[in-house]
Amino acid sequence: MTVTFLGVRHHSPACARLVAETIARVRPAHVLIEGPADFNDRIEELLLGHTLPLAIFSYQRGEAGSRMSWTPFCDYSPEWVALTEGRAAGARVRFIDLPAWHDAFADRGNRYADAELRYAEATDRLCREFAVDNVDTLWDHMVEAAPAAGLAERLAAYFDLVRGDSVAPDEVERERYMAQWVRAAREDGGPVVVVTGGFHRRALITLAETGDTSWPTVPESPGGVGGSYLVPYSHQRLDAFEGYQSGMPSPGYYQRLWEVGAERAATDLIESVVTRLRGRRQPVSTADLIAARTLSAGLARMRGHRHPTRTDVLDGLVSALVADGLDQRLPWTTRGPLLPGAHPAVVEMVAAATGDGAGRLHPDTPAPPLLNAVARDLADLGLDGDGLVRLDLTDPDGLRRSRLLHRLRVIGVPGFHRDRGPTSGADPLAREDWTLSDSPHRLPALIEAAAKGATLADAATTTLAESDTDVGSLAAALFNAALCGLPELSEHLGDRLAEGVGDARDLGALGQALAVALGLWRHDRLFGVAGDAVLGVVISAAAERALWLAEGIHGGPAPADRGRIAAVAALRDAVRHAGAALGIDARPVVEAARRIGLDHSAPPDLRGAAVGLCWSMADPVDPGVIPEGASVLGDWLAGLFALAREEVLRAEVLPVLDDLVNDLSHQDFLVALPALRQAFEFFPPAEREAIAKRLLARRGLTGSARALLRTKTDPLLLARAAALESHVDDLLTREGLLR
Repeated sequence: MTVTFLGVRHHSPACARLVAETIARVRPAHVLIEGPADFNDRIEELLLGHTLPLAIFSYQRGEAGSRMSWTPFCDYSPEWVALTEGRAAGARVRFIDLPAWHDAFADRGNRYADAELRYAEATDRLCREFAVDNVDTLWDHMVEAAPAAGLAERLAAYFDLVRGDSVAPDEVERERYMAQWVRAAREDGGPVVVVTGGFHRRALITLAETGDTSWPTVPESPGGVGGSYLVPYSHQRLDAFEGYQSGMPSPGYYQRLWEVGAERAATDLIESVVTRLRGRRQPVSTADLIAARTLSAGLARMRGHRHPTRTDVLDGLVSALVADGLDQRLPWTTRGPLLPGAHPAVVEMVAAATGDGAGRLHPDTPAPPLLNAVARDLADLGLDGDGLVRLDLTDPDGLRRSRLLHRLRVIGVPGFHRDRGPTSGADPLAREDWTLSDSPHRLPALIEAAAKGATLADAATTTLAESDTDVGSLAAALFNAALCGLPELSEHLGDRLAEGVGDARDLGALGQALAVALGLWRHDRLFGVAGDAVLGVVISAAAERALWLAEGIHGGPAPADRGRIAAVAALRDAVRHAGAALGIDARPVVEAARRIGLDHSAPPDLRGAAVGLCWSMADPVDPGVIPEGASVLGDWLAGLFALAREEVLRAEVLPVLDDLVNDLSHQDFLVALPALRQAFEFFPPAEREAIAKRLLARRGLTGSARALLRTKTDPLLLARAAALESHVDDLLTREGLLR
């Protein structure tokens, strides 16, 4: 029996048309498709009547960790057309690739990631030959914009060239498995159509000639928990500009190409871009619109296209609508996500080409247990609506509702946003405000979260347990575990944190861990971890390590590092509030801080923080340690104010600081001003006003200190203006023109 091998590019309208035409002509008995063979018994789920795009989401969770994979389909995916047209023609339709959990997909989150991206030498050579920027533009020129006649032959030649002679072992394993399906279908009788990525076509033709002709068995799962479910997908998730290495970028444009053809798709893209720009209050005239159409058509003719392609249209739009210089390459001339800083008009062009299409599953689609569990819990606690929710964490019911919402937040389910609430264990706030809103992304997020666990508590536990191993990430996960009400996980994370602090290299991250552990240990009776022994071990070890790291930091002037300043504050708080209970001796801490404060090789912000620690521990250092120099003064003060804000207000240090600032030249003051402003941000408004009153009084001036703090003009601009005036005065004096 005949076997027709169709090598396609995933998500290509031209390839999808070729598949439909071939099935209509051949009338096959079997249609074999590159896709997860373990889903064959559930193909009827794909045909329930969904709105595309959608994806088969597969996961496997075991002792070695979790593995997740997506097999996406849109209306113009050749695999989807093979499935639907094959079924309509009466063929037996099967997926023939290995399951997503198989080791052949170990480094691939998406089954249909382009193989040719891994074999760029051939595609680069073709791009140079055809004078195009990248493989997507090359594909449009050779396939989407080319006549349909001879397409199968051109595809075969292209993919044979891309494949070359060297193939990765994981690809070979997949191809051997798929070839057995082909041999079995041929043996079963009737014409066979095989639809796979073009990269595999040549190998399958060879491998299908001889070998076992029995129907393959689906490999058994290696154990653990796993499953596959349909999830709604979107054009945004399919787009290469969003980071998905799909067969085609700009899915919204290709959707229109599939539905209405190239000429109308080009016109629709131009109109969509103009509509988006006008909606952003960007002026686009009728003349601009005519120019964009004219330029797109001219580029198409110059490049040998019957109708404008995607890049013809986008290049024409840029020429007509963007008058500014561009700081980076146009995104469609390369591959990958849209980079920050792109021109606003270019951003809208990319968004219009992406489209806003979103899939919807049929109501009868099977769902993982997590969805029903979450829906039930939300309804039971009155959280299944929209709007503002205010919770009292001292109330048992409020605490239960808070924990449920935090678990949803942790696993990344959209529509649950906390507006206000405690940000650390030391935060006295015992209320939370949440905004609940419906989101089209909630269903796919919950289905995908099922890979982490069958219940919300299990999913949140798995998510937090997989946190990075650095102490900062572990500290954040520990606090989230407390908010989620997961005591066993809190103990586990506390043990990991205790092990990690001894090897910490980053003082800022270590300080974050110390602050979180100390806050929970001191205050969190709300979350049930106050006085926890494991947290006590973390605090003791982190305090010792922080002291060691602080003494080892050296370097010249640099912007104040708030992370390391906060670490010194956390060290001080550990001595103050846990020293007696945990045996942390204050004396060596203060002595080390005094050494750092006097060490001119230490960064200014760290020296200021060390002096502030001494003052706040009733061991004042002589104000003579205040450094001179515009480049370091502000950073030194940032450290000091962060640690000894109240002591500074009480001590006689303000006159000394005032004199230092007053002695700065205009130029030096401009240099120091940004850091000085940052330093004084450590004072709340009332205390800044108190400082302003004292400074006015010291100069014998009257007036409103509050008004002094609320200038309508940026103080930095005022300082620059004063410096400019001084410079002009000096120049006039030197030239004898000032009288």
